[in-house]
Amino acid sequence: MDAAMMETSLSIPIPPAVAGCSSDAISCGKCRRRRLDTIDSSMADAGENLHGCENNSDSEEDGCSDTDFETSKLGTREYWEETYQKELDTFKDIGDVGEIWFGEESMSRVLRWMDKAKIPESAAILDIGTGNGAFLVELVNHGYKNLTGIDYSPASVELSRHVLQAEKLTDVTVKEMDFLNSQGELKGFDVCIDKGTFDAISLNPDNTKEGKKLYVQALKDALKDDGYFAITSCNWTKEQLLERFSDGFEFVQELPTPSFKFGGQTGNSVTALIFKREHS
Repeated sequence: MDAAMMETSLSIPIPPAVAGCSSDAISCGKCRRRRLDTIDSSMADAGENLHGCENNSDSEEDGCSDTDFETSKLGTREYWEETYQKELDTFKDIGDVGEIWFGEESMSRVLRWMDKAKIPESAAILDIGTGNGAFLVELVNHGYKNLTGIDYSPASVELSRHVLQAEKLTDVTVKEMDFLNSQGELKGFDVCIDKGTFDAISLNPDNTKEGKKLYVQALKDALKDDGYFAITSCNWTKEQLLERFSDGFEFVQELPTPSFKFGGQTGNSVTALIFKREHS
C-alpha cells in the first residue's frame, strides 16, 4: 500500500472542550489531547493504537499552555513493570505477545522509511523501550541483523526474550537498562527508534523536565555522527519535537500519519519524525 493511502482523513465534530481553542492552536498539545478523547475509537479503526497516551507540555519551553497537562502513572516504572508482567503471564499461558504500541502500522511506517533511506541490513539499530520486542521481530524479518532492544522493566525484557525465542530468533540483544542512566554503555548506533518511550518519560511524576534533558543527552551519546533517530509520539506535536531535539540534531522529514479534520482545520493524532545526529 502506498504511503499516501496510509493517511486516514476523519471528519470529527469539535468536542465542547475544544471549542474555546483558536484555529492557531490546532497543533497545541492541550487541544490535541482533548481531541484524542473524541477520536480514539476512530483511530483504532485506522490502525493506530493510542493506548496509554496522555499529553504533557512545559509552557515555558514548548509554547503551549500546560494548564490541562498533568504527570501520570503512565510515566512510572511501576506501571510498566505491572503491565508487562501481565503480558508476560499471558504470553506464557496462550502465546499472545500483547499490545503493539501505536499498532502495526507504526512499525510499517518506520520500515518503509528505512527502505527508502537505504539503511543497510548491517546497521546497528537500537530499539529504545522495546516493550514486548515486537518491533525487533519485524526488523529481523525485514533483514536487519545488528539489533539491540533495551527496557527498564525486567518483565518487558523477559517477555521480549520469550517472544524472540518463540520466533527462533537468537541473534538479537535485549538488555534491562534505563536509557536515561545508561552510563555510556550505549554507543555507536546507526539508527535509534523510539515508539512511545519519550512520551512515557515526559509523563514521569518525578522531575519530568530533567528526564527529558537526560533523554536528549543519552540519545546524542548513543548515536553515531550522521546516525538517524526515528520517533513516534502521541503526546507531542511536530513543532514541540523540533524544539526539543533542536540541539545536536538535524530534522530530516516527517512521516505521514493518519489525519483528522474539524472546524476546517486538519490535525494528526500521532507525530512521526526523522532526525539526523549532527557532528559532535
